[in-house]
Amino acid sequence: MQKPYRIKTISEFHQLRGLPKPEHPLISVVDYGSIIHSSDFNLTSWTLDFYSISLKRNSAVKMKYGQQEYDFDDGILFFMAPGQVFRIEIGNDRKPEHSGWILLVHPDFIWNSTLAKNIRKYEYFDYSVNEALFLSEKEEIVLNDIVSNIRQEYHSNIDKFSQDIIISHITTLLNYAERFYHRQFITRKITNHKLLDRLEEILVEYFREGDLRQKGLPSVQYVADLLNVSPKYLSGLLNVLTGQSTQQHIHDKLIEQAKERLSTTDLPITAIAYELGFEHSQSFSKLFKSKTKLTPVEFRRSFN
Repeated sequence: MQKPYRIKTISEFHQLRGLPKPEHPLISVVDYGSIIHSSDFNLTSWTLDFYSISLKRNSAVKMKYGQQEYDFDDGILFFMAPGQVFRIEIGNDRKPEHSGWILLVHPDFIWNSTLAKNIRKYEYFDYSVNEALFLSEKEEIVLNDIVSNIRQEYHSNIDKFSQDIIISHITTLLNYAERFYHRQFITRKITNHKLLDRLEEILVEYFREGDLRQKGLPSVQYVADLLNVSPKYLSGLLNVLTGQSTQQHIHDKLIEQAKERLSTTDLPITAIAYELGFEHSQSFSKLFKSKTKLTPVEFRRSFN
C-alpha cells in the first residue's frame, strides 16, 4: 500500500493547490473556488500536520476517508485533525464548480492557549466523512460570518491582540458546530432511528450467539464498524437521542441477559458471571448493582 503524502505546513498546502503564499504561516482561510485541482491528486492519499475545517458546496470532488466516500454536492462542514489520512478524487465526467472555504490552523498557532487544551473535546474531528455536518442556510451564514472575521483579522496589521482574537473566533466556530451537530442528531430522525434499530439487532444477535466466555462483550469499535459509523459519532448520537453512551447500551443488554438467567435458572452467581464473560464474579455483581440497585442475590430472591 502506498504511504500517504504528508503535508507539513500550510505554505506547502498552498503551493500544492496552486494558491498564492499564505499571508500567515500558521493560519489561512482558502476560497475553495480558487483551488487548482490536478489529476495527480487522484493517485495519492494525504495527511496534514494541521487542522482543516471545510465548508464545501457543489463540487465534482469526492473525498475518500477510511473506507467511506462522500460526494460534496451540498453545503456541508467537515473537520479533520492532524494525522488523519484522506484521498481526493476528481470526477472525470464534469468540471468542478467549487464554492465554500477551508480554514487551516496549525497546532502551533493555538499552542499554550485554552483552545489547545480543549480542542480534542470536539469529537467531530474524529468523525468520518459520511458523518459530516449538514448545514441549514441560517447556520451557514453564522459560520461564514465567523470565518470572514478570522480572515479580516489576520489580513489586518498583526498586533499583540490578533492571535487571541482569532483563537476566540475559532472557539466560537467550534462551539456553534457542536450545537449544529446536536441539532442534526435530533432532526435526522429517520436515519438515526434506523441506526438505533440496527444497533438493537446487532446486540441481540451477539448475545443470542452466546459464547461470551470466549468472545467477551462486544466492543464499541465492533458495534460501530457494523453500523458503518465512527465510535465517537455513534456515542455522540446515542447520548443525544437516549442519554446513554454506546458502552452503556452494551451493558444494558448484558444486564437483560443476567436478569433472565437469575430469574429462570438455579445457576450459581459465579457460573452466570462466567457465562457472561466475567473472570471474577465480583466485577459482575458490581456492574449489576450499579444498573439495578440490587445485588444478583437480592434480585434472585425477589422472584422467590
